[in-house]
Amino acid sequence: MTQFLNFHTHNFPPNTDEKSIYNLLIQDIGRFDEVKGQWFSAGIHPWYAEAQHWQQQLGAVEQMAVDTNVIALGECGLDRGIALPLAAQLEIFDAQVQLAQRLRKPVIIHCVRAFNELLQWKKKAKPTVLLIIHGFNNNPETAQQLMAHDFYFSLGTPLLRPESNAAKVVKCLPLTRFFLENDDHDTPIEKIYEAAAATLEISVDALKTQIWTNFAAVFNR
Repeated sequence: MTQFLNFHTHNFPPNTDEKSIYNLLIQDIGRFDEVKGQWFSAGIHPWYAEAQHWQQQLGAVEQMAVDTNVIALGECGLDRGIALPLAAQLEIFDAQVQLAQRLRKPVIIHCVRAFNELLQWKKKAKPTVLLIIHGFNNNPETAQQLMAHDFYFSLGTPLLRPESNAAKVVKCLPLTRFFLENDDHDTPIEKIYEAAAATLEISVDALKTQIWTNFAAVFNR
């Protein structure tokens, strides 16, 4: 039976019926040896970026990111809900995308109330790696703007609520442009697949196959 792909999770170790991309936060780099052998992403989450020492943090990320099991950089990005100025967040985020470009790995993005700034950055920076916004739960109009600039999406537990933005967005996205995740929730990934499949009126097996096809395209696997 084909495993579920859990695109972004903070839950470790993963369940045996799923293949997951575990998010290793910068403050958990001491667990690097624990996650070896698993797929994971590494990056400086804006919540944990240190304004005076982010270059050292980036150096630690780079040491991990050369590992073949680090298949993406992140999560990293922009968040209007924290004290760190957005200009500083942009600098730290851009440096991580540049690292991803050198390593030719996709970037998993955390973005909270800063999509306009993210789009402005994208137009100016013109990155050559693929960018995936995780935990997307914004309106379909924002999704369409982002999709026009080649962003991918990963959708999570809000899909369990039919009235959520995520449930509306999944119906207007091409099947080739999204992934599914449980992030830091204990909701089994199969429940999220079931909700998405019901909304899309396709089978769970068909959705699993499509998500793995998307993964192969984004990660060249």
